[in-house]
Amino acid sequence: MLDMPTLVQRLEPPRGRVLDMVLDTDAYNEIDDQFALAYAALSPSLNLQAVYAAPYFNEMSSSPADGMEKSYQEILHILSLLDDCVKKPAVFRGADRYMENGQPILSPATLDLIERAKARPAGDPLYVAAIGCPVNVSSAILACPEIIDKIVVVWLGGNAHTWKDSHEFNLFQDVSSSRVLFDSGVPLVQMPCVDVTTHLATTVPELEYYLGDAGGLGQYLTEIVARFNRTHEGAGARSKVVWDIITVAWLVNPDWVPTVLDHSPILHEDCRLSFDRSRHLIREAISVDRDAVFTDLFRKLGSKRL
Repeated sequence: MLDMPTLVQRLEPPRGRVLDMVLDTDAYNEIDDQFALAYAALSPSLNLQAVYAAPYFNEMSSSPADGMEKSYQEILHILSLLDDCVKKPAVFRGADRYMENGQPILSPATLDLIERAKARPAGDPLYVAAIGCPVNVSSAILACPEIIDKIVVVWLGGNAHTWKDSHEFNLFQDVSSSRVLFDSGVPLVQMPCVDVTTHLATTVPELEYYLGDAGGLGQYLTEIVARFNRTHEGAGARSKVVWDIITVAWLVNPDWVPTVLDHSPILHEDCRLSFDRSRHLIREAISVDRDAVFTDLFRKLGSKRL
């Protein structure tokens, strides 16, 4: 584990330089990962080196392995919609199952993350944006603990520490992997879902207005939100939270996602958190400037209305 001064320094919001990063994503799980992948690839202040497919299991897949493979194919599809002038990252398949008995799963994604992290120069960490079940990232930490000194993990997972529980999809799919992030001492920036990222909601009319003239990628992103809303249609107004973009937004401009240092919580099997003020520090997001984030995202996607 890093000593306290080094850990605090690593957790400082990054500013004023191009950041080397990788993205770990369950890209076909919903509709938000696609936005996050495009946002990272189109941000000049980020050097997106690799993208890892993470497993998931819900109505959009038949198993964690199927979810990972669908995510892998969706990553390739999103990258194919980017302009030819945009640098394309390497893409790797991740774990085909969840972690059992605290044993790492050595997928191509995990092995690539280990090698990239080990190659980092001292004091220049690789930023790991994790926007799904963190089994690929946690497996790398368990298999090669020395990379704790080489990475900063920015994870969308769990809920605000003041919320009643942390029963959230990315976290509860694999409690063992989520616990590694809280317990290992890796520099961790947690982006809670409730009640921080829930503010990043948009609507189909807003997307049509800003992305209707933004080419094939903008049209695809608008359509998958419209399709999601049709599938989950209910009475009354309908908006959709685009969860995963918060990780990229913090890397692009930390002022848009205010954060505080807090002691890493203890995660229990029932997804409750408890707290011990002697534990190491992590950084936790406490708010988000919704309008600034979407303005930047829409502009980078090619909106001609901004």
